[in-house]
This record gives sequence, C-alpha cells and structure tokens, in this order.
Amino acid sequence: MTPIKNEDNKMEKDSKMERKKTYIEAVGRRKTASARVRIVESAKNNFNVNGKSLEDYFKVKELTEIASESLLKSKTPANFSVSAKIKGGGISAQAEAFRLGIARALVIYDNELRKKLKGAGFLKRDPRAKERRKFGLKKARKAPQWSKR
Repeated sequence: MTPIKNEDNKMEKDSKMERKKTYIEAVGRRKTASARVRIVESAKNNFNVNGKSLEDYFKVKELTEIASESLLKSKTPANFSVSAKIKGGGISAQAEAFRLGIARALVIYDNELRKKLKGAGFLKRDPRAKERRKFGLKKARKAPQWSKR
C-alpha cells in the first residue's frame, strides 16, 4: 500500500514550520545556572521567566536590572517579548545567565548589535566557578590547623 501524497497537506505543514520559526532561541550559562531564552518581536518589551513576570521572579531590583541590561544597552529599534526557562545555580547566577541568553539571541537577530554587546561585556560567559575541594584540606585551599605535637 503506497501513501497518498497531497500537495495541499504539504503546503499546510510548511506554513506550520514557518509559524514555529518566529522566535529566536539562545542559551546563556553562569556557574551552574542555565537559561534557555526565546525572543519574539512584539509591540512592547514583555518578560516571562519560568511562567512569572521578571519582577516576580527576580525580586531584588538589581537582579531585574542585570537581567534586562542587554536589551537596554543594545537600544534595538524593535521591541521584544522575552520568555525563558531557567534552572540551576543561585538567583544572581540565573540573572547573569538570562542576560547572556538575551544578548546571544539579539546577535542572531541582528549581527550589527554584536559590537555594542561585546563592548559592554554581555557576550562573554563568566568562567568563574567554585573550586573543588582537595583531599587533605578542609576547603578548596584551607589547610587544617597545624599543630607542633
């Protein structure tokens, strides 16, 4: 039995594929936090982080500023609706991972923004992470108290 090919059905699938590609997705990471960010052109800047608004998720004002910094510094003529799934790490690392994800998505959207964002330091993944504990030590570098006898 051979499947019946229908051109109209094929056209319908192609239009669905076009609708799916309306967003730009990028990943930002910091320490053990990772943020999967999607940006979509819209009428106004709208943030959705793990199903909550930006202010509800990042309750501290400084963290909301860090999270939305890359959009503000890029000064794009278009407004974006941003949604993200963030997991792992602490709240500060999550905000920085979110910022990196937005910056990477903006560069995919318009490569001209790369120079501004790179100059501001938003395209660099911060490599600092907690150092592992070594055997014979109490912490990564702290030695046990020395005693003469």
